[in-house]
This record gives sequence, C-alpha cells and structure tokens, in this order.
Amino acid sequence: MNARDLVRALFVAAVAFTAPVAQALEIVIPEGWDSPTKVAVVPFGSAMAPDEPDPMASVDLAGIVAFDLTRSGQFSLLQSDNMLSYPSAPDQVYFRDWRILDMDYLVIGRAWTEASGAVSVVYHLYDVTSEREIASSRITAAPEKLRDIAHRISDEVYEHITGIRGAFSTKLLYVLVEDAATNSPTYHLKVADADGARARTVFRSTEPLLSPNWAPDALSIAYVSFETGKSTIVVQDLASGEREHIAAYPGINGAPEFSPDGTKLAMSLSRDGNAEIYTLDLASRELRRITRWPTAIDTEPSWTADGMSLIFTSDRPGKPQIYQVDLDKLNPDRLTWEGDYNARARLLPNGRHLVYVHRRERVYHIAWQDLERGTVRVLTQTALDESPSLAPNGTMMIYATQDLGRGILAVVSIDNGFRYLLPEAAGDVREPAWSPFIDALRGR
Repeated sequence: MNARDLVRALFVAAVAFTAPVAQALEIVIPEGWDSPTKVAVVPFGSAMAPDEPDPMASVDLAGIVAFDLTRSGQFSLLQSDNMLSYPSAPDQVYFRDWRILDMDYLVIGRAWTEASGAVSVVYHLYDVTSEREIASSRITAAPEKLRDIAHRISDEVYEHITGIRGAFSTKLLYVLVEDAATNSPTYHLKVADADGARARTVFRSTEPLLSPNWAPDALSIAYVSFETGKSTIVVQDLASGEREHIAAYPGINGAPEFSPDGTKLAMSLSRDGNAEIYTLDLASRELRRITRWPTAIDTEPSWTADGMSLIFTSDRPGKPQIYQVDLDKLNPDRLTWEGDYNARARLLPNGRHLVYVHRRERVYHIAWQDLERGTVRVLTQTALDESPSLAPNGTMMIYATQDLGRGILAVVSIDNGFRYLLPEAAGDVREPAWSPFIDALRGR
C-alpha cells in the first residue's frame, strides 16, 4: 500500500470508528508513516444464543482495538473488507490466509453475556510469521464497560508486541471554549477517553479555566479558575464533583502540578510581590517557597519522576528558558540554551528527554531535547503550538494548536512523528492534560 492509499484508509478508519460518538473530540489522521507493523484485528464474534441480547450491538470491540493501535503511529491495520477469513476462535485460524496478506500479527476474539448479566470477552494474539499464539485473555465486566474492555485489550496487545505498556485506557482533560469569539464565552472543563469518546463536562464557568492537571491516582484534578474574579487554584474530586479552593492569594495563583506521590502541589504565586515557584503540602497546608529571583517571572513547574526536583520556566536571562531546581539544594540549573523562547516543559518518564514550547523563526512549535547530549529536535509542524502533555508511557504527546483560526488538539508520536488531530465541533479546545495510567475496569 503506498502512502496516499494508507492515508486514505486511515482517514476512512478514523471516520468509521469515531462517527458514533456525539459531542466529543473526533480524530482525523492527516498523514501516514514509514515501516509500520502490520496487524489484522478481525471483527469479534458473538457466542450468544439467538434469543439473547448481543453485547456488541452498540460497541464495535474490534473497531476500537484497531483504531487504538492505528493512532499509536506504530501499526498499519488491515481493513476488514480485505480479509480472507473471519475467525473468532483458535480452531478457525489458518495462518496461510494472513501470510498471503503479509500480516505480522493477528488479533481475534468473541464475546458473550454471563448469567449474572456481565459481559465476557476473550481475545487471542498471534504472531503470523512463527504461527504461534503470543497471548490470550478473558476479561469480564459490566456491559457499560465494553469500551473499557476494548481499550484494555489494546493495551495488552500493544505491550505484547512492543514491550511498552499501553496507554489506551487513559483519559484526556481539556478546556472547551464555546462562543470564544463573542463577549460571553463559556468554559467547559472536560474529561474524555484517550480516543475522544465519552466526553463529559466536569465543571463549567463563564470565566476562564486554565492549566488543568491530574492527580497521580487520576481521582482528582487541579486547575486555575477565575470564577471569583481573580485567579484561584482549585482541586476537584472527579467522582463527587466536590471542589476546594487551594490557593487564592493576592496576585497570581497559577500552574498547579501534583507531585508524583500526590501529597503536594507545585505552583506559581506572586503573593510576595513576584511570581515564584512554591510547593504546598496538601495535608498540612505548609507553603514552601522554592525560587527567589526578584526581577524575573518563575512559572509552569513540573516534577521529576522521583519528586526530588522541579522543572520550571523563568525569564531571568531576559527571555523564557527552562530550569531545574533540586528541592534540597534550591540551586537552579539552566537546561535550555538553543533559541530565545523555551517554556512549559515536561520530562519524559525516562528522565533523559524533555519536551517544551520552542520558538523558531518566530513560530511556536513543540521541541524535544536530549538532556545528556543537548540535542534539540522540533516535533510539530503546525503553528502556535502550546501546552504539551505526555502520555504516561512516554510514546505520544498531546498539545494545543490552531486550525483555520480555531483551537484544536493534536497528538504526535515522540519517535516517528506520526500525528493526528482532535477537533471538537462545539468550539475551541485548549489546555490538554493526559492522565496517568488508569484501570477503568477496577473503578480507577
């Protein structure tokens, strides 16, 4: 399949897999990639008696799995119309069919309803070249969890093939602005599946909402709200909707970020006259000032994985640059030297690489930097790119950008540059945050 045919097939797949989802982000894949792993996900069978309800009547399990793998940027998925057979059980698999189609891997499955009313799904993953089963699993959950079952299967298939934990069961947090071009915009803080499905509003305001961030257990979020007429840092429980104003000091209260253990928030405050980095212990409410630079703005803190350091943006050299400060020594080190604008940094899980907003030739892109070698690589080619947030496995990054004057979200692969867009018909979308790993089947 040539590149043009691949792009066309992926676009058709994107429309097919996202069309049933109303009032949500919709994924559009504008380009293909080189040397993908070829996978066939066969439409799942149904082991139902004729008079029993089909648990898959409203959810295309195989379609969700196929599209999850597609949007990872590492796989080429065979369209079901091009398959030579449609096995749903191991004794129906004939590897010759899949070798003829030049497939590397094959996924089959079937579903049924248990006497309890729960739904069970069994899937099998095969290596076509070696003609062997790599993995199989049976997953049982309530019928309303069918999409979560599909994402779990995607996670497991991805990990078995790549050796990297899958992140398809994760969530996205973002701000949707309705009527952005008017004098009365409405701001919606929304949570959706990582594929854009099941979007729901968790808070709505007629005043701006900024800098949403996930707690490490994914049960609560922090963000900045202007509902009181000034910036206020809020922590909200997602299950109950209960909200608590955490920081409402005079001046700036911004950029909250949970520590890796969830016990602290890092933030930027100007309570002492200048925007500096602070940490707040959520149990004791002890506030600790981390930076002290009276002539600069220090903001946008993010934590290292061990919770021992913060990475932040400062204009102390005259233009915004990225710094790291050890929380014991409190002696900041500058990390970025290329370019006159670098901001909003996020550290990859490996601790070696950094992504951040980088201005080049007066255009804002997202850049990647190797902290050991100092190498800088631009990841995005769109304009006005901002607010990068990493998938918890470090393979993909979501960011905010512009399309025809409207705010949209985009996702790019860290390794191969594969990209897809997530516009929403209802308005401008901005300020994305990718969740930690989530086990939705266990209520987390």
